[in-house]
Amino acid sequence: MGDILLVLFSYYSAYYLRFEGNIQSAAFMNFERSIWWVVPVKLVCFVFFDLYKGMWRYTSIHDLMNLIKACLVSSTIIVLILLVSVRFTGFPRSVFVIDLLLTLLLLGGFRLGIRLFYHQVGGSTGRILFGITRPGLKKLLIIGAGDASEKLLREIRGNRDLFYDVVGLLDDDPTKLRKTIHGVPVIGSTHDIGQITRKNGIDEIVIALPSATAEHMRHFVTLCERTGLPYKTLPALGELLDGKISVNSVREVRYEDLLRREPVHLELEQIGKYLTNKRVMVTGGAGSIGAELCRQIARFRPEMLILADRNESGLYETELELVAKFPNLKTLPVLGPIQYRYLMERIFHRYHPQAVFHAAAYKHVPMMETQPWEAIFNNIVGSQTLLDLCHLNGVDRVVVVSTDKAVRPTNIMGASKRIVELLTQIYAREYNSRCMAVRFGNVVGSAGSVLPLFEKQIERGGPVTVTHPEVTRYFMTIPESAQLILQAGAIGKGGEIFILKMGTPVRIDDMARDLIRMSGLKPDLDIEVKYIGLRPGEKLYEELITEGEGITETDHDEIMVLNCANGSCLEEMRGYIEELVRLAEACDAEEIKKALKRIVPEYMPWTAEDSRQQPAGSGQQAIQTCKIEGESKIAEV
Repeated sequence: MGDILLVLFSYYSAYYLRFEGNIQSAAFMNFERSIWWVVPVKLVCFVFFDLYKGMWRYTSIHDLMNLIKACLVSSTIIVLILLVSVRFTGFPRSVFVIDLLLTLLLLGGFRLGIRLFYHQVGGSTGRILFGITRPGLKKLLIIGAGDASEKLLREIRGNRDLFYDVVGLLDDDPTKLRKTIHGVPVIGSTHDIGQITRKNGIDEIVIALPSATAEHMRHFVTLCERTGLPYKTLPALGELLDGKISVNSVREVRYEDLLRREPVHLELEQIGKYLTNKRVMVTGGAGSIGAELCRQIARFRPEMLILADRNESGLYETELELVAKFPNLKTLPVLGPIQYRYLMERIFHRYHPQAVFHAAAYKHVPMMETQPWEAIFNNIVGSQTLLDLCHLNGVDRVVVVSTDKAVRPTNIMGASKRIVELLTQIYAREYNSRCMAVRFGNVVGSAGSVLPLFEKQIERGGPVTVTHPEVTRYFMTIPESAQLILQAGAIGKGGEIFILKMGTPVRIDDMARDLIRMSGLKPDLDIEVKYIGLRPGEKLYEELITEGEGITETDHDEIMVLNCANGSCLEEMRGYIEELVRLAEACDAEEIKKALKRIVPEYMPWTAEDSRQQPAGSGQQAIQTCKIEGESKIAEV
């Protein structure tokens, strides 16, 4: 009824304005003759363009576009009817132009008024419109005046269950100063944060810059820490799987935010070709990398996702998460060790996976030094079993997750992973199969990462234990590593060892001190940083390539491939592994090390002396100068 009255009023007002308040009798007669069909034509167009399906309290740009389309189409129809029937005799053309504009103005204003009515009190909207706010609201300051901030503001304004009053925005772009987003002003730059928070009585800060670099994040976190106020952030773009930014995405600042790099560019079509509508298997599916691989793979709508792991609780939790996030995804949890051949054969024969991601492995270096037989059974025998079954069952693509510890290994875990790399290349060469390995450094926040240990030590009040003040490691976030593994799988033809560019190595001492400061405490004053010496099998520096391994760029900026020959044959390698199994069954650690040395000549077993000196050859030196396509270039691995 409201629209009918507004359409009538609009049509009459068009005549009134056209004739400056003095409508002639002939013109008024034409108005009376046409009004009875003009209104229905407009209403039919409104219905056709879904103007009555939306909830007016949530009127948006989409609804406004539909209104514009409906008004344009209805006015066009009215003009055509008059042109065909009376050739516009007695009807001033300007009347219909005025009527079109008035209809847009009145109907659009009516819908906007309803939306404002429902959001007139509370938060920024109430303060902007009426100078009032709901009691008990937290005063919020947002760092950043871009797309992410706009989406957050829209949600805060539209959701009365969010008890925030956004006082203002901060941005270092001088052209944005005193500009507004949804009525909320940009009130200064980040350098003024201390003064602005005190002046406005700010309760909380949100860093709404998901694309910020690590350097910028460190800067913003430092500024927020100086205010003494609680602060949160939005995850990096790589963590936002669906790309949607909302208040639910806001979380506490984590150390991963200080390592931010450019978001990974994925060739989605290329990845989708080997994952969409395919049966995909992930070993180690309950682990940090394996679970994230499952989340990323699920985005590509596989026909089935098989999760294999020996961790019962982790497997159960991962499956529940996938079912909740991807209700249409068919998942199959497989509980058991991958070296249990009979179980793996049943899975391959019954479900015929077409792509396999092998992320299952023991990875705790000191533990594998004291119990090396477990590295033999799980890492080597398990991988051999999997690669053999992939070959026998015609799996289209196998991607093996490796580690930088496989380079010039000084520990059992690294040597076992190097053998897995060699096995992968052998199966690819001898059976012309699409098997490949992906080598990268530590994953921050993973179950085996030092980060969770530091966080627990800080919670207990310290001390935070660092092995050596100069120890460094390469770090990558869990989502970034999983995405690049998927991309490498799309690039690989078979037999490659891919290397992910890890950026600049991080001093573990710096990481520990950053975490202490992020907890609102001071290193060496509130929390002691204690140096305990390198543990068995550990190096000061990790490496991603070694002598004799050249690297070549791929089509993807973040992925490179090693140029290294592997002269071993499968029969020879099987003989080596049989010997390792006999020694492992006897739990003979010293003989296991000697056998590993025969397979991996560059393996240098760790000794106590290694805890007091740096191993020969800095990992950074080996990486910085290398041959890329015959030219000497700097490789940011």
